[in-house]
Amino acid sequence: MKTGIVMEGGAMRGMFTCGVLDVLMEEGITFDGAVGVSAGATFGCNLKSGQIGRALRYNKKYCTDKRYHSISSLIATGDIYNVDFCYEKLPYELDKWDLEAFQNNPMEFYCVATDAVTGKPVYYKCENGDRKDIKWIQASASMPLVSRPVEIDGGVYLDGGISDSIPLKFMEEKGYDKILVIETQPRDYVKGKQKYMPLVRLMLRKYPGMIKAMEDRYLMYNEEKRYIREKEEKGEIEVIRPLEPLNISAIEKDPKELERVYQLGRAEGKKYIGRRNA
Repeated sequence: MKTGIVMEGGAMRGMFTCGVLDVLMEEGITFDGAVGVSAGATFGCNLKSGQIGRALRYNKKYCTDKRYHSISSLIATGDIYNVDFCYEKLPYELDKWDLEAFQNNPMEFYCVATDAVTGKPVYYKCENGDRKDIKWIQASASMPLVSRPVEIDGGVYLDGGISDSIPLKFMEEKGYDKILVIETQPRDYVKGKQKYMPLVRLMLRKYPGMIKAMEDRYLMYNEEKRYIREKEEKGEIEVIRPLEPLNISAIEKDPKELERVYQLGRAEGKKYIGRRNA
């Protein structure tokens, strides 16, 4: 039996996922494979490197630092999360990603990005934490309208959540048959249509495939939520999710809010442990 974990994105809703993951790591629970989308990838990579508390630590430390995320960064660079700081200085100098542990952990780790040309999801296997892996994780978390498309090997990519927000079916197709899904929205959350499509059409006019994906995202997302609930009700998967909306900003600057959402994740993670041990 192959065990897998699926981690939804959601910008700083990802602090919920961090709380869950830290509890799982503290309890010594491991998986054969993992897939993360957007924040689920940027924070979820710490599961493979075994770095308990790292994502919470650096987010609380740098959430008010304009080098991390800011409107000034968006204006100056086209990225609201500063690329050089987030994907170079932070993981390799300020709060180091444990590359040796990442490489030595046999768990497969995938991140999801959206091909800006086709609007389809691309699943990339990160194996050694090198600059190419980091580039794919960056692409997975590059939110349209507030991030530049990321160029990799001749392709152009943006946020994986646009095309496959909760990639349970991907993990099933990979042969994982005991799967835990971490969502960052409540069970019955329903996504509405994209409110800013006129701006999307203007800013992404080079990428009609991406425009179409963003138009249809709410349909894809709501179908994935329905599928997950169905599988959960049949007892075929396990799900950890917040009981209520997390109500946290995508670029939260209050460390107390980050801690609040993280602790909600820890609480649900401990409930999961309790169910496992019952």
